[in-house]
Amino acid sequence: MEVLEKLEYNKILEKLAVYCSTELAKEKALNLGPSTKTEEVQKLISETTEAVNLIYRCSTPPKIEFEDDKYGIKKLENSGVLSIKAILNFTKILTIAQEQKSYFEKDFIDNAEYPILTDMFSNLYTNSGITQKVKKCITEEITIEDNASKNLLNIRKKQKNIEQEIRQKLTNMIHSANYAKYVQESLITIRNDRYVIPVKEEYRTQVKGFVHDFSSSGSTVFIEPIAIFDLNNEMADLKVEENIEIENIIAELSNLFYPYVEEIKRNIEILANLDFIFAKALYAKEIRGK
Repeated sequence: MEVLEKLEYNKILEKLAVYCSTELAKEKALNLGPSTKTEEVQKLISETTEAVNLIYRCSTPPKIEFEDDKYGIKKLENSGVLSIKAILNFTKILTIAQEQKSYFEKDFIDNAEYPILTDMFSNLYTNSGITQKVKKCITEEITIEDNASKNLLNIRKKQKNIEQEIRQKLTNMIHSANYAKYVQESLITIRNDRYVIPVKEEYRTQVKGFVHDFSSSGSTVFIEPIAIFDLNNEMADLKVEENIEIENIIAELSNLFYPYVEEIKRNIEILANLDFIFAKALYAKEIRGK
């Protein structure tokens, strides 16, 4: 240990870890210790040499970034329903696996020159059916797309139609001669998931409806006019239907991954190793190591 400290070995590992994209690879880098086993040393040198040569041959491979979601893996192993975040993460792992295979599977690459890397790349599992299905259903903003199912599309169309009807009725109301003086400002807002209008406190009894909130000063009362009560109820019912349908979609997407949990686990291991190996190669290039 004293020798390693004098050599500033930990600083070297920290520099190596900078080239890693995944936490798993960084962990490997920071825990990399000297070895006295000839075979192990030769393998580590060989895999780094192969990666350096491949970078010169094909440029740097696509970045490997994903989360090591152990909880999500447990869910898969027990056929549980995944979170949207976990579904996207496992989809990303499959997508990265495809990107890595595409990077390596070029006609001008002679696999015989890269025996270690060939074995790793060839064992990556891909599934375009799953990745396409998930990308069709979930946006990058982690929301469920309207077209994720016909039922969801119909529900959201109804929601938009009812919302338009509510807004039209409220707009007509707050701009009418009868109500204009009662309204604090010409604004339609939402309180407790219900559409309301801001009414001056002194006129609250002039607007028939249900009080949902008050302004901090108490000068404004947010009232749901009786005229839109039934429409707000319809919106509430549709929201429940929407949530149920979203739960069904998430369960269906989770089900896609169940048969491939072992393949996903293997991908995680291989991708973390590739991230680590190419980090060594990039560091070797920087210091012109061999």
